[in-house]
Amino acid sequence: MSLTWSTRDRSLPRDDGRATVMAIVNVTPDSFSDGAKLAGADDALRYATDCLDNGADILDIGGESTRPFAQPVSAEEEWRRVGPVLELLAKHRPDALISIDTSKPEIACRAIDLGARIVNDVTGCDPESGMAKVVAETGAAIVIMHMKGTPRTMQIAPAYVDVVRETIDFLSGRIRHALESGIPLNRIAVDPGIGFGKTLENNLDILRNLDRFAELGCPVLIGTSRKRMIGELTGRDLDDRVAGSVASALFGVSRGASIVRVHDVAATVDALKVWYALEKGNVRQDG
Repeated sequence: MSLTWSTRDRSLPRDDGRATVMAIVNVTPDSFSDGAKLAGADDALRYATDCLDNGADILDIGGESTRPFAQPVSAEEEWRRVGPVLELLAKHRPDALISIDTSKPEIACRAIDLGARIVNDVTGCDPESGMAKVVAETGAAIVIMHMKGTPRTMQIAPAYVDVVRETIDFLSGRIRHALESGIPLNRIAVDPGIGFGKTLENNLDILRNLDRFAELGCPVLIGTSRKRMIGELTGRDLDDRVAGSVASALFGVSRGASIVRVHDVAATVDALKVWYALEKGNVRQDG
């Protein structure tokens, strides 16, 4: 089932039906995979442009690490990191579809003013934060993610009776809050939060049962790229997890994911093109 995900002036899925690729653009010194690799706004612009040229559909700009045990940063510091990047993108790539990866309503609001159309909220549109009001009033789309605890606590002995059911129930409640706040269903996507307060077996259970998330009525986003589960399954270090990450993205798409959030854009886009040609008979001569 292909579900529409809309912002105030854009709609997904892609015209060719292929899964949407969201490129990770971290401008943080401490992200788990690529912290400090983008030293400034100019570096981030070049990297973001490369992602778009390699086939990314969305750029997800983040200025606060959500890796396990990460410490929070102030709104002022987060904006100091992401603001200049958003300004450059607005000037040089106004065609780009931008997502702001933040849990702070004030950051989301400022980013939307500079052209962001999506808010990617790892706290799952917490009713106490006021994020739903910002999204509803601005016409942005939102990704509502499941996380058990906070980045500082989420990997301290996470436990579930039924991780799939509990994650679906959490997301269902947060969708209800978003709807009651005035966000239409077609502007909501959900993310089960692979690696966010979950063990390896929890992550695998969710991915194997991703089709069950269809009951929520929203497009499903997955983010497995370079995560610890890939390292645990392959024994590979962070910079050598491309193949495992791509394999997990393809598996997620085969189970119903509409959006994949990735570091390795070119490899993922190529894999999706080949997979779709084989699986769906959808062949395009577009390089």
